[in-house]
Amino acid sequence: MSIPFSRAWLLALVTTLSCEAATAAPGTTTAVRPTDLPAGYAQFASNVGLRIDGNVIVVSTTDVPDHTSPYFGSGNAKYESPQAGMAPNPSLISAQTYVLRIPIAPAVAASASDTPMDAIGVALNGVVFFNQYAAGRTALGPELVSMDRFNGHPAPRNNYHYHLEPVWLTQASKAALIGFLLDGFPVYGPQHPGAVVPAGLDGCNGHVSATAEFPAGVYHYHITATAPYISGCFKGTPGTVTN
Repeated sequence: MSIPFSRAWLLALVTTLSCEAATAAPGTTTAVRPTDLPAGYAQFASNVGLRIDGNVIVVSTTDVPDHTSPYFGSGNAKYESPQAGMAPNPSLISAQTYVLRIPIAPAVAASASDTPMDAIGVALNGVVFFNQYAAGRTALGPELVSMDRFNGHPAPRNNYHYHLEPVWLTQASKAALIGFLLDGFPVYGPQHPGAVVPAGLDGCNGHVSATAEFPAGVYHYHITATAPYISGCFKGTPGTVTN
């Protein structure tokens, strides 16, 4: 039996909308997430786009933090005044188009590799991680006074980022999973459960142990209070990032 035109049109419309939802624009809440995400990825905020493409997971984000900051600019609903001692830089937060292609099954490489300038990974709220350097790969020290109270600030291109512990994400637990680096290995806060400070971290700020998300054990990075803060190098082979 042939389907009447009106019903056929409706069926086509539903099919089209379903396809559009599955391939929604990066960073939108309409994107349909895969059901077989690697461990930990389900914790990404709903505005972060996730899809599997072969042996990589594609993470897309607008890089706009979900917390307040002086860098939103006065008049913005998420603006707050600088905290005491802060010296804001002249940039303001603006939406980005970061797309990170991260290995689904990370593996320790034969040798560690250096982290690049700009994004080296992404936090669970969609904000990108930067390494321990300021522009020109100089010491970060002089820029520390420009960090907002959640330890982030924007670069000259207005791309907000964390060099340090993202305290917005660790305020509930210093042992929490906070994101992933480009090589696919997870990043945790500065402690293990029970307020235990990790010992024996390697030059990349990582080690192998069990975590809540990886009870069988996994290589992972820990935030530290001193440089390199998030990671001093990639322990695995990094994927790619565009913006």
